[in-house]
Amino acid sequence: MSYSLKLPPIVIIIILIVALLAIITMYGRDRWQSGTDKLRVNLTNGQQAIEPKNYDSKEIIDLPEPVQRFFKAVLQDGQAIVTKVELSQHGQFHMNETETKWHRFTATQLVTTQKLGFDWDAKIQMIPFINVFVHDTYLLGEGDLQASILGLFTVAKMHNTTELNQGELLRFFAEAVWYPTSLLPSQGVIWEAINQHSSRATLTDREITASVVFQFDAEGLITSMRAEARCYRVVGGKSMFMPWVGNFREYSVCDGMRIPLEGEVGWEHPEGVQLYFKGKVTKINYEFAS
Repeated sequence: MSYSLKLPPIVIIIILIVALLAIITMYGRDRWQSGTDKLRVNLTNGQQAIEPKNYDSKEIIDLPEPVQRFFKAVLQDGQAIVTKVELSQHGQFHMNETETKWHRFTATQLVTTQKLGFDWDAKIQMIPFINVFVHDTYLLGEGDLQASILGLFTVAKMHNTTELNQGELLRFFAEAVWYPTSLLPSQGVIWEAINQHSSRATLTDREITASVVFQFDAEGLITSMRAEARCYRVVGGKSMFMPWVGNFREYSVCDGMRIPLEGEVGWEHPEGVQLYFKGKVTKINYEFAS
């Protein structure tokens, strides 16, 4: 006696759809990863020796008092200067103002500090099994933003506009709390006093200048940042600017430096701050000047 299993047509259709979706997902993921690998090779190519190779506490003597407290709190004299950072994150991302839902994300980020640049490669879960892949990049003075469903279908793309370039340099600068030697005067940063708890830092890369006001606690740790104007959106070809703000917490010692592991970022609307990013660093590795 023999038996044969006959599946209902609807079950066969579901199986075929699931299999097709799995194939598309794997292809999109591999295609996106290939692009990421090429982008990061470009980011690390052409790096030159960085000077000085080590932090000397003498260089902070003339800085505003809260900035001196910061470097004393996060660096030890002789700390090697960071040249490259690789980190992993997870958290939540708020896609737009018209919805209240937060979407989970995972990301890796590569940062280079001699030839200023970074690439944030994120996967944001929109619905189960459907991810939006995002590259947020700054390289050779040019910003690049790409978003693609499943790594295949482009839904957003911006490249090398004045507003984007300046915004990406602002991001590099604000996130220097993760690679604090990049905030030293020897690395091109100009500090201006504001009061006992805040100072303005300015950095120029090529023809782009970014300024951020950092807030410090009593110990000297940076707790928040604010940029007066970052491009918020483009409507009808017209750029709209808004204050860009962020908070940092959960400091921990990594390779001799104290850095915040958690942060959140948002836009300062007239009616209050609207956050769009909440993230935590889960892994971080450094390369240093040698």
